[in-house]
Amino acid sequence: MTYQYIIIIVVFLILLLAVLKINKKDVKLDMNKLVEYLGGKENIIDSEIHLSRFIVTLKDMTIVNKDAIIGLGAKGIVELENQLKIILGPNSKQLKKYIENMK
Repeated sequence: MTYQYIIIIVVFLILLLAVLKINKKDVKLDMNKLVEYLGGKENIIDSEIHLSRFIVTLKDMTIVNKDAIIGLGAKGIVELENQLKIILGPNSKQLKKYIENMK
């Protein structure tokens, strides 16, 4: 009887770990594509990071492809005037460095 409980618990733990791993998804962000979807480096005025958010000030918001940015792995986008706040998680710091090196 106790073997059955042990087997059930082990199976449950394996399933739990599999679900957690699927939800964690370490998304590698394609920096070139993201800059392209933001309208290119010429469209980026300024950028900053705040925790997991990448905040970018743009010249022209109409050329931004928000759906494609979400498709790259962004968890959300908030638009305020000429600024986009993109929730990227740990990729925010990498993207800021990448854009600084482009200028």
